[in-house]
Amino acid sequence: MSKIGLFYGSSTGETKNAAQKIQKEFGDGAVTLHNVGECSVADFANYQCVIDGCPTREVGDLQPDWDRFLKQLDGVSFDGKKVAYFGTGDQVGYPATFQDAIGIIEEKIASLKGETVGYWPTEGYDFIESLGDRGGKFVGLALDEDNQSELSAPRIQQWVVQLKTEFSM
Repeated sequence: MSKIGLFYGSSTGETKNAAQKIQKEFGDGAVTLHNVGECSVADFANYQCVIDGCPTREVGDLQPDWDRFLKQLDGVSFDGKKVAYFGTGDQVGYPATFQDAIGIIEEKIASLKGETVGYWPTEGYDFIESLGDRGGKFVGLALDEDNQSELSAPRIQQWVVQLKTEFSM
């Protein structure tokens, strides 16, 4: 079994593609992908290290599979688990809700005792407001394929290096 469970929801394919790139960057079968539309919350029990990926849709909405899945997390204990987040979004089209989804998911999982790792700087982004912003850092990796696609690969590389340390790999 891999060390890390990566749970993602994707409607347009961007978040799934990012999940696959993150998995590949970790290498050596370290990450198992789980589409939240096709798995159970019980699958979290198999991992001490978790990565959650979700796009922010429209005006601050969760991806529909994540919206349903999040409501099922109340009975899950994340105590002792390290949890990282990544999101896809559009900082130009939706500058007042950019990366809201990862903020919503992180807040829920932190309330269930998950330890947030993988914070990412907000520098280099142009947005007004975000539920994913915690005092100048996003709660996880922020990707914008619409406006900064050329930065996604180097951001993923840098973030995975950071996570390997934070996950004690």
